[in-house]
Amino acid sequence: MKLEDLKAQYDKLQIKYGAKELTSIYNGGCTNNPDICFVFMNPTGRNIASDPNWKGRKSPWIGTKNIWKLFYRVGLLDEEIYENIMARKPQEWDEKFADLVYENVEKHKYFITNLGKCTQVDARVLPNSVYSEYLDLLCKEIKIINPKIIITLGNQVSSIILKQNISVSQCRKQSFSKKVGGKDYKIYPVYYPIGNGMMNIDKAIEDIKFIIEINKKRCD
Repeated sequence: MKLEDLKAQYDKLQIKYGAKELTSIYNGGCTNNPDICFVFMNPTGRNIASDPNWKGRKSPWIGTKNIWKLFYRVGLLDEEIYENIMARKPQEWDEKFADLVYENVEKHKYFITNLGKCTQVDARVLPNSVYSEYLDLLCKEIKIINPKIIITLGNQVSSIILKQNISVSQCRKQSFSKKVGGKDYKIYPVYYPIGNGMMNIDKAIEDIKFIIEINKKRCD
């Protein structure tokens, strides 16, 4: 199975749960044993790739700024790309620039996805039942890309993926284990760093830096 094979199922769930005028956002980055797989919540219409007229890649955070600040500050984005992102208005992203950004993501060996792929008009919180419908699809994603570690962003996403109540504030820098396709994956819940969680971005950056460093030492 390939990542491409999952898109039809994502698109069916977009019709069921997403904004009718928008399209699904999938994933992007290093797809062959990335160092990190980042799992966020679900996309919003601020991602300009959700526009039905968009012809390029349909990856997370296209046309936005704040999350790229986090990736830059944890050492996962080159300065030139970061400065270019900061200088652009959302509508100034085009398909070529989106590819350039994600080539840099791939260079730094990480993968970005959302648990829910159904795009909403705004940043409304989806019920657990909707996210749970995507859980098997996320496990298929994980099995395909085979990341070294997984970072889940926020209490809700972390709790659904780990199937237990998770409070990120109570388990900072701690890892949990989840079996996917017969393999145990190490999962680190981290504060959600943008939107309503923007107040926690510095804590998220601190924890992600720690997670990167400790896993780098284990690989050395």
